[in-house]
Amino acid sequence: MPELPDVEEFRRILESCAQDRQIHRVEVHDAGVLHDVSVRRFRRDLEGRTFTRPERHGKWLLARTDGPTVLLHFGMTGELLCCTPDDPPHAHDRVVVTMAGDRQLRYRDQRKLKGLWLADEAGVARVLHDQGPDAATVDRAAFDEALAGRRGSLKSVLMDQSTLAGLGNLLVDEILWCALLHPARPARDLTDDEYGRLHSEMQRTLGEAVRAGRVPPLASWLTGHRDDDDATCPRCGESLRHSRIAGRGTVWCPRCQPEES
Repeated sequence: MPELPDVEEFRRILESCAQDRQIHRVEVHDAGVLHDVSVRRFRRDLEGRTFTRPERHGKWLLARTDGPTVLLHFGMTGELLCCTPDDPPHAHDRVVVTMAGDRQLRYRDQRKLKGLWLADEAGVARVLHDQGPDAATVDRAAFDEALAGRRGSLKSVLMDQSTLAGLGNLLVDEILWCALLHPARPARDLTDDEYGRLHSEMQRTLGEAVRAGRVPPLASWLTGHRDDDDATCPRCGESLRHSRIAGRGTVWCPRCQPEES
């Protein structure tokens, strides 16, 4: 499922493929991915506009134009591709935007769990209203404020997009493993030093993942072993534990991440 690093990679694709290019044609092959906008208005309000510098907040991609903004959310299977009109069509290409210079953006999504919104600035603010600060850029003070008083386990709090925007299942497990914190620990029980370690490891992990354009399944990462048969911790060699915490499949090391600190 696309998480913050994947969406940042889509932002880079959008920037390199579309920025400063005029939109010549918009094709909606599946209206089911459009939210709160008709196909007719989506096409009418975008054709002839020019893409400007794109932005990202958490898992949301903001395709800015000199008019309205297209907000994209990729759900579990969405992706954004830069193509040419000569590239063969794909069965899951839901929206295709052709621009000057024979460039195409294709929103491709198999399961269609999210999709695209079209909004002015007030509409963008409404869509993002319930999002917490972006996990990749939040400083320590804002991080502490976002987590202050939150009830629930660390796993559930960090997965909540109203707490921090952008973290998904793989990232949260990786960050907690790096920070030596059990995913079921109550978030409000952490010490100041543990909050500091959690913030530091979150920033470091996200930095590496953003550079890779994904949560990388490296041999030195928990992600690189979580699906192995008889998976062991790449740090200490202990057998990894698998359970459901906050309703999500969760992996941790019982030696590195004791439930009681």
